[in-house]
Parts: sequence; C-alpha cells; structure tokens
Amino acid sequence: MRLTLDSTIIGFIGAGNMANSLIRGLLTKGKPPSTILASDIDPVKLESLKKETKIETMSNQETIDRADVIVLAIKPQIMKSVCLDLDLSDPSKLVISIAAGTTLTQLEKWLGNGRAIVRCMPNTPALIGKGATGMFGNRHVRENQRTLTQEIIGTVGISVWVESESDIDIVTAVSGSGPAYFFLFMEAMEGAAQELGLSKELARSLIYSTAVGAAELANNGEDSAAELRKKVTSPGGTTQHAIRVFESHDFKNLIHKAIAAARNRSVELAKESSN
Repeated sequence: MRLTLDSTIIGFIGAGNMANSLIRGLLTKGKPPSTILASDIDPVKLESLKKETKIETMSNQETIDRADVIVLAIKPQIMKSVCLDLDLSDPSKLVISIAAGTTLTQLEKWLGNGRAIVRCMPNTPALIGKGATGMFGNRHVRENQRTLTQEIIGTVGISVWVESESDIDIVTAVSGSGPAYFFLFMEAMEGAAQELGLSKELARSLIYSTAVGAAELANNGEDSAAELRKKVTSPGGTTQHAIRVFESHDFKNLIHKAIAAARNRSVELAKESSN
C-alpha cells in the first residue's frame, strides 16, 4: 500500500535554512511532528529545531534507518563525505536531494546504483508556503514516488518537473537564488527612498506592499511582465524616466549575466564536489 504524506516518515540529513523551510512548511500544512526526523552536525542548531518544532532529532544513520524518504539538505561541498558515510541498504527508500550542484550521477555513485533519487531545488519562500521548486528524478523513480515527492514539495509552494537534469542548474539560478535578487532590489529601493526623505518604516511598508502587489498582478493576470510594464509606463511620465535610467545602464543584460553566473556556479559545484 502506498504511503500517504501524513504517514510517511521523512528524514532530513542537515537542518540548515532550506531544511528548516521545508520542515516548518510541512508542519504548517498539518504534517504530524512525529513523522519528521532530522540530524545535523551542529547539536545546538538541532536542539533549537527540536524545541521549536517538536520533531525528533537523532544521528544521520538513525535518521536513515527510520525514514521512508530521506531529504539530503547538506552543503554540496560535504555531500560526498556524508553520503559515503551512510549505510543506505534498503533499496525501497526514496532519496530527495536539495543540494545545489550535486548531480544524480554523483549521488548514485555515492549512495549505490539502482536507488530512486530525485534532485530538486526549492527556495526560502517555502517557509511561508510560497516556494517554487524544480524537480528531476533518475530512471529508478517510480510513478508513486514522483507523486509522493510532489506532495512533499507541494506543501510549501509550487513544484514542477523539468525535462532534463541540466535544467535544474537554471532553476537554481532563477528561483533557488532568485529571492535574493528581489531582496537586493527592495533593499536598494529602501535606501533610495530614505535618502530622498521618507522614513525607514514608511519606505519599507510601501516597497514591500508594492512588491507583493506587482507579483500578484503578474501571477494572476494574462498579461506578460513586459506588457504590464508598458501599461504603467506612460510616455513622458515618472515611470518612463526611471526605466530610461535602468536601460541606460544595460539593466536586462546585467540580469542575464547575473543569472548565468549563478547557473555556471551550480555546474561548478558539481565538479568541485566530485573531486
């Protein structure tokens, strides 16, 4: 009988920011704390997580032994050493990796061939149920495991299957790192507003609400982002003058270079972790 999301024991190897986002997102959606396990090299972090969420915490191997689904939420630089230290003998267990730049080929080599592994990249808005995650599974992932993976990731936002594993590196650059790009833009807007005379509190309130409103308008309407921008950019108006400044500094090309740099770094991480 296929395990349901409520009854599936999910074990997190690593309890950093992304694991925290997923754990808290799962709990927010009603998953029982007794069905979530976690381990981490930092005992202080682990104790704090246990106290705040009421989940069970234990060693890496104990987590592996008890979980039906194992979520690898550790830094790519140490993924190889951690995986090689694990005794993952049960072939029925599903492994989900949320580490940037660690390929399925590497994970299969370190964990054993023939194992069902899904590589995915969620982002931190998963903490409030607004995450965006791309997923790609190896040839051993069965349909019911794909469904279970989507149910797990889907509790913290949207989740989509990509067509090739290389697409995960692009997902990492766009949605995985993406929140930081928006935060940087909002941070810059806050600074400009304050320098021009608004209080910190007022600037923050206006900018955050504007960001949410713009995202909702783009997400819920039929117009593209380009069409929405044109509609608010009246000829000779204030918006047009601001847009001209962005364009004079090759804004779109700068964004392209930044996202390409993030994608390339994801690829590099895979090469580094294989050494």
